Amino acid sequence: MSQSSHTTSYYAASANDKVQRPSLEADICSDICVIGAGFTGMSSALHLAEQGFSVTVLEGTRIGFGASGRNGGQIVHSYSRDVDFIEKHYGQNTGQEMGKMAFEGAKVIRRFVKDYQINCDLKDGGIFAACNPKQMRELEGKKKLWESHGHQDLELLSATDVQNYIGSDRYAGALLDKSGGHFHPLNLVLGEAAAFEGLGGIIYEDSKVIGIEEGERAVVRTEKGSVTANYVIVAGNAYLEGLVPKLQAKAMPCGTQVITTEPLSQAQQDALLPNGQCVEDCNYLLDYYRLSGDGRLIYGGGVTYGAREPDKIEALITPKMLKTFPELEGVRVDFAWTGNFLLTLMRLPQLGRIGSNIYYAQGYSGHGVTCSHLAGKVICDAIQGDAKRFDVFAGLPQYPFPGGQALRIPYTAMGAWYYNLRDKLGV
Repeated sequence: MSQSSHTTSYYAASANDKVQRPSLEADICSDICVIGAGFTGMSSALHLAEQGFSVTVLEGTRIGFGASGRNGGQIVHSYSRDVDFIEKHYGQNTGQEMGKMAFEGAKVIRRFVKDYQINCDLKDGGIFAACNPKQMRELEGKKKLWESHGHQDLELLSATDVQNYIGSDRYAGALLDKSGGHFHPLNLVLGEAAAFEGLGGIIYEDSKVIGIEEGERAVVRTEKGSVTANYVIVAGNAYLEGLVPKLQAKAMPCGTQVITTEPLSQAQQDALLPNGQCVEDCNYLLDYYRLSGDGRLIYGGGVTYGAREPDKIEALITPKMLKTFPELEGVRVDFAWTGNFLLTLMRLPQLGRIGSNIYYAQGYSGHGVTCSHLAGKVICDAIQGDAKRFDVFAGLPQYPFPGGQALRIPYTAMGAWYYNLRDKLGV
């Protein structure tokens, strides 16, 4: 079998661990089989291994190949729809329970980094930047909302104050989240994988799952082997590739694009982001950026619906970067790549069961970094018999996209056009 490779990203080029794990070529047994070695899969596997379970992870390509190894690397709390939306649409009790979990994913990440000494350039501090007065009012509401759910590490920044943190005059103000942060995402998931293996866990790469046979003990099949397990966790997210059609009907893969500059001088870094926080703006089709551990600017944005590969990522994202930081005109771009995340109709994560022993988590809708780590802990608890928190997620409605595969992309693209227009008009 030919060995797969990561996309041509900055993260892949600077990965700490480039060792290829073997593929599965036998029929084996395990307490639990996890499908997918991204954040959801590795958080689930590591939490379960810590509890003494024998766990086997099957990865179709490489550890962190999908969104987990390609994203902006930002710790952003809560969900793509915030707690007030959840409470309004699904009831006060559901909103309160979701609120209790909204800030836990970041704590999971920090515990893993500390306990297993993962070298992933973790740095504290994140900023939500308002592009207009309306967005600033929304940030004021976000601060009150999060504080009502116990999250206190927040500070509003005026249009003048924000320039002490971001060297740009684009913003009407910002919200500083001191418990936010950023890191090298591929090195985080690789560090989690190494920690899992250190506890006796086994990961097979280049082991694409081609079928799942349900039963009291499920059988997960690859081309050259199988895993018989008491429990299965489906964690392929946007990269399931037809494995579980009824899951894929509930969500749509979307692409986001990222570029990385050449290493910048210390003076340039200090002029752009003098305190080193990461930033995302408040537009529906948002921009996000930060400095890497070796002083590059990582800048992402844009969405392609249906996960279409853009012809020229650099040409698409560089104008966005120069609008924020015009002084970077002429700076070389060393890396450009795209990756898929999974969007749900209600922009809420989807957790659930198929039968009694197949668990799944997917559809974080752009908030997967923290929520995927939370999902792994919640699934671990459920398998151990404490399903209260899992069932809060599983109780959220999971609607298919209207019109099926043929219409979900144009419908969603029309919605994006509408919200992009609202962003531009500031309404």
